[in-house]
Amino acid sequence: MVSTVQNTDVKQKDSDHAVVVAVASRAVFEPGAGGGDGVYAEGVAFPLLQALQKVNERLLEENSAESLLFDIVLITTDSQQQQQSSQLISSTKHYGLEVSRFCFSTEEDFSESLLKNNVQLFLSTDRNEVSQTSQKGVLSALLDEYTASCPSEQLRVLLCGDAVIRPDTNPTPASRQAAQSFSARLGKMRQRFGMSDSPLSITLMTSCGGRDSCGGALQTLRSLGISADEAYCLAGAPQGPILSVLRPHFLLSDGFSGLED
Repeated sequence: MVSTVQNTDVKQKDSDHAVVVAVASRAVFEPGAGGGDGVYAEGVAFPLLQALQKVNERLLEENSAESLLFDIVLITTDSQQQQQSSQLISSTKHYGLEVSRFCFSTEEDFSESLLKNNVQLFLSTDRNEVSQTSQKGVLSALLDEYTASCPSEQLRVLLCGDAVIRPDTNPTPASRQAAQSFSARLGKMRQRFGMSDSPLSITLMTSCGGRDSCGGALQTLRSLGISADEAYCLAGAPQGPILSVLRPHFLLSDGFSGLED
């Protein structure tokens, strides 16, 4: 059973042009934790939602009629939060998060709920959820505790380009199509802003290969209209040090793996 509640306090996005991002509610709010005034405490994905919202605000500042916006959906299979749906909704309003819809489902109907809401990117701290939705062709990324320390004023997306170098790691056709669509629309959003002071940053990282491989990955991105703000060729070096500096909100490995046809 899937139940979707529309947030009447938020202007709904244009369904034909918006980029629908679903975030697991347990990642946004600490389950069972109270932040005072009957609201949930902030979770690891809280800065992520603020960053998504910042991109929308800046896009509307540039053009009040802009329709290419992030459409944020909170989704939960947590029985406790389902039972306390009013607290979940009031917590979102309390913190000023512009969530368009709240989706409640069982674990069995979880993937169906994403498809019904036309979700283009799903984010969760649950590895099993991410794996399950990826198999259904929904582009998904895993959040971790480092997301909580990411900036809220700029959305930082990291694209992993290794599958362009190793095409045998390409995902299923459904995942590839979802990755291409999301990446291209993200690139269009980035084009709305100048080189400096952008609320959206796109970074390319290749773990294997040398400069030529990284250059080829950059060209592949540009063919889809995506200009990376930065590019890093690790050439086999560990990812940890550079990730600690970049502090991306999420890393899209599938988001880049399907770009080579």
